[in-house]
This record gives sequence, structure tokens and C-alpha cells, in this order.
Amino acid sequence: MSSWRAEYLTALQARDAHEQANKEIYDAYTRLADRAASLSTTQSPKLPEYEKKDKAGRVAIPAPVTSEVSDTQVRQNLAEAQRSRGELENRIVAITSELEKLQLKSTVDSRRINELATEKSNVVKKLRDRDEELRGKSKLLEGVHDETLSLTIELNMAEDMNKKLKLENQELVDRWMARKAQEADAMNTASKFS
Repeated sequence: MSSWRAEYLTALQARDAHEQANKEIYDAYTRLADRAASLSTTQSPKLPEYEKKDKAGRVAIPAPVTSEVSDTQVRQNLAEAQRSRGELENRIVAITSELEKLQLKSTVDSRRINELATEKSNVVKKLRDRDEELRGKSKLLEGVHDETLSLTIELNMAEDMNKKLKLENQELVDRWMARKAQEADAMNTASKFS
């Protein structure tokens, strides 16, 4: 994990520890307030109207309220606040759970992305190597093809030369044989008359 992440997590843990230090006291007070609110809602006396308006449309100042009505109103407000607080706490728990799941998924996805990026770079490198190897083999094959073509041409030329030399040799042999035959005939003819 990188250093900024570690510092961020450490700061979050320190904040959570600080906020949770007096949690028991807050929870006890919350339970007490919930009990008080539930008791007061069962006794709910009729409350006076607070927003009476005069002819000019201004809000009139409410009449003095008895402490019983004021306490009841405060308790109802407190009960509503506690209910709202409970709903918000439940929502926070759900959001926190979802956030943790998403962070875990994000971490897993980040790892997978890194693995795939590494694998891709390895495959790209292998592909480049393979392309280079194929280019080298193509050049080698082209060289072998050129060499084969050159040797075929030389072989054809050598065969043509060989045929030509055989014909020339045959002509020379035939001429030499004809000359020797003439000489032999001439010697035979000369030896008859001598």
C-alpha cells in the first residue's frame, strides 16, 4: 500500500477512535430519550396553535405556554429527532457496508487491471519477438530462394556448357578419326604399291 493511503487510513482510524470514545454515554442517553419520548407520546395532550397570524399577515407572538405543554412538545420533538437519528444511523451503516464492498471490489479490480496490463505487455513483447523472428526467417527464406535460383541458373549454364563441350569433343573425335582413317588408308595404299 502506498504511503498516502496508509496515512489516510491511520487518520480515519484515529478519527473513529475519537468519535467512539463516549459512545456508551451517547447510547445510554439515546435510550433514555427514546423511553421518555415513548412515554410522552402515549399521554399526548392537545397543543395550542403557535402560528396565528394577525390581519397584516404577521406571525403573532404565541401565548405563554405552560411547562407541561412545553415539556410535551420538547419530548415529541426529541422523539422525532431520535427516530430520525435512528433512520440516519441505519442509512449510514448501509452506506458504509456498500462503500466497503465497493472499495474491496475496487481493490480487486485494480489488482486484476494490473495483472492484465502486465500480461498484455508480456504478450505484446512476445508478439514483437515473434514478428522479428518471422521477419528474420522471411529474409533467410528469401536468401535461400535467391541462392537456389542462382544455383539453378548456374547448373543450367553448366549443363548447356557440358552439352556444348560434348558436341565439340565428338566433332573433334570424329575429325581426328576421319584423319587417322585417311592416314591409315593412305598408308595402306602406299604399302600396296611399294
